[in-house]
Order: sequence, then C-alpha cells, then structure tokens
Amino acid sequence: MKTDLESNSLEARVRRGHSQTVAEEMRAYIAGLRGGNMGSMPAVAGLVLLVVLFSIIEPIFFTTLNFANLLQQSAPLIVLAMGLVFVLLLGEIDLSAGVTSGLTSALLVIAMTKAGFSWWLASLVAIAAGVLIGLGIGVLVAKVGIPSFIVTLAAFLAFQGLQLLVIGQGGLYSVTSPVILSFENGNVPPTIGWVLVAVAVAATFGLQLNKRRRRVALGHANQPFSAVVLRVGVLALALVVGVFLLNQERSRNPLFSVRGVPVVVLIVAVVFLLGVTLLQRTKFGLHIYAVGGNDEASRRAGISVSNLRVTVFIIGAGLAAVSGILTASRIGTVDASAGRTIVLNGIAAAVVGGVSLFGGRGKLKDAIIGGLVIAVIDNGLGLLGLPSGLNLAITGSVLLMAATADALSRKQNKVRLR
Repeated sequence: MKTDLESNSLEARVRRGHSQTVAEEMRAYIAGLRGGNMGSMPAVAGLVLLVVLFSIIEPIFFTTLNFANLLQQSAPLIVLAMGLVFVLLLGEIDLSAGVTSGLTSALLVIAMTKAGFSWWLASLVAIAAGVLIGLGIGVLVAKVGIPSFIVTLAAFLAFQGLQLLVIGQGGLYSVTSPVILSFENGNVPPTIGWVLVAVAVAATFGLQLNKRRRRVALGHANQPFSAVVLRVGVLALALVVGVFLLNQERSRNPLFSVRGVPVVVLIVAVVFLLGVTLLQRTKFGLHIYAVGGNDEASRRAGISVSNLRVTVFIIGAGLAAVSGILTASRIGTVDASAGRTIVLNGIAAAVVGGVSLFGGRGKLKDAIIGGLVIAVIDNGLGLLGLPSGLNLAITGSVLLMAATADALSRKQNKVRLR
C-alpha cells in the first residue's frame, strides 16, 4: 500500500492528471504578480473601477441600452487591436493600421456604389486590399530591412492621400447595403443568444477536458480539475448575465422592438476564436512568441523569421480592413478622414490590455480588455458631456502608465535572471 507521502507526491499527482492544488496555484499566481508578471490584471481592475465610477456619476451608463451601445462602439477598435497584437508580439509596430481601415472602407463603398458589387464581393475586395497592404509593409520590413516605424509612418501619410483620391475632397459616401449595416446595427433573436451561450460553455468545457487528457497522456503537469470547473463557471456566469441584459427590451418606442445580442459581438467572437487558435494551438503561434522573445535564437533554431514577419503584417492589415468594414457599418458613411485617429487607440488598447511593447508577451484577450477600457472612457465622458479632447488626454495617460508598468516589469525580470 502506498504511503500518504507517496500518494501526494508531485509525480503521483501528475499521473492523476494535475500537479498542484488550487492553493498552490494561487500562491504561484501571487508570486508572479509580485515578480512583475501582472498580465491583464491592471486593465481588468481599471475596467471595473471605471464602470463603477461612471455608473455612480451617471446612472444612464449602467443601462441595457448603453451596454449594447458600448459593445457596438468598441467592436471596430477591438478587431483593430487584435490585429495589432500579432504585430506587437514580434516587437514591431504598425502606425498605418488606422488609415488602412479607412482606405479599405472607402474601397468597400466605392465597390458597392460605383462598381455595383454585392456586399460580400465588396467586402472581399476591401479585405484583399488590406492583405496586399500588409504584404507590402511586411516585405519592406522583413526583406528590405527598413524599421517598421518608418515604413508604417510613411504608409500612414501616403494612405491618407490615397484615400482622398478615392473619396474625393469633401466627399461622403453612404453605406446602403442592409447586410453591411446589420453588422453593427442588427441583433440576433433572443433564443439564438441562449443557444450560443450553451454551445460556447459546452465547447469550452470539452476543450479543457481534451487538453487535460492530452497533457496526462504526454506525462505533463495539469491544473487541478476544480480550477477548470471554476474557469468554465466564471465564463458561463459572464455569458449568462451578458445575454440576459442584451435580451431585455432596449427600445423606447413601443412600436419598435430592439432586443438580442448585437451581430457585431458574434463577429468579434469569431475573429477572437480564430486568432486564439492560431496563436495558442499552432506552431505558427509558438514561433511568434519565440521570435518576439529572441529573434536571433529563433533564427538559429530554424524558424523563418522574415517570412513570419511578413505574415504577421498581413494578418494585422487584414484585420484592419475588417475593422474598417465594421466602422462603416456603425457610422453608415465613409469620408476622406476615416480611420485617422483609431490607430492610436488600437495600439493603446493592446498595450493597456497587457501586451508588451518589447514583444514576446501578451494574449489576444488583452485587446478585448484594453479596447473595452478605452471605449468605457470615451462612452462615459461622452455621457457626462465633458469636452471630447479630455478622453484623448485620459487615454494617453492610461497608455503611458501601462507602458511604464511594462518597462518596469521587463527591467525587474532582467534583474531576477542575472
């Protein structure tokens, strides 16, 4: 018979499917926080604080109507920020992402209004244009060797002029496609929302169980099963509360009903799931983190660093085009100034959420958290009727604090490794 000491040994616990208790995991997590690896925790704390603060000051902020509006308002920014996460993980930067979204949205409306393209074909044209832009930037950065700051700054200036040529000085095009407009302004039926919650929770639980089985088969350490149940439970609670709120009647007109999860939430969820799969479940994603951590070591390990950089810029510009389509859907019009300011907020969203400016550290969920933080600031200040420039000042201050925390954390880690 095995002794209690043997049955509780690390090796025995690994064979049973986990290597540490919940208490041990909590102690390890707290130790990581003390060591500077805070991840998205500051952004989550800031988001909660902002929501509570604005809800107290302006009761309208914490209503189902504004909740749905906040999700719709933040969607283009979150998609843009998710594309920039790929770029930032390599320690690069893309200052042209915003004007790329503006230029591609201009191509979208021109393709529909002047060329007579259907909505889906015009969308493909816009996304293809984004991909080509990313390819060009990636080649100049990775193959020619020009710093990404210079290449994307040049593109930022050039694309503004190109957008003027496409739209025309003072030009304004309306989005007339009902399908495109429904991306940001449509809602799914309430029943479909509950079905999607059930599917999401079941799929997450299944993936977690499958992950545990694979790790046990390989002899790798696992988290305790209770941690998996807690994680899935928190996700289920958040989804249930969110769908319940969004399924409430939001219309003030008794003749016109507005209920259900906004369509754009599902679009963002699909982009997020595809991105997470790419980053966390493929060799490509592992190579991104490896190159972002140490490109020279990665090159010696046989990773094609230059091709990886090109691909990452393609992904970033492609998602910028998707962001442009969503922006056009939300506003309903496209003019020559579209996308000129959103790029700064896109970079800010990723960094505020926890992505390192030095590369190699960050997750796609950081873009969602950071995007919500910036959207809450913009939305809350707007409801309070404060000057529009104040949100830029506050966003800049939050970005500076996030970048400072990132730099200090990196410096502290270097000291510990010596």
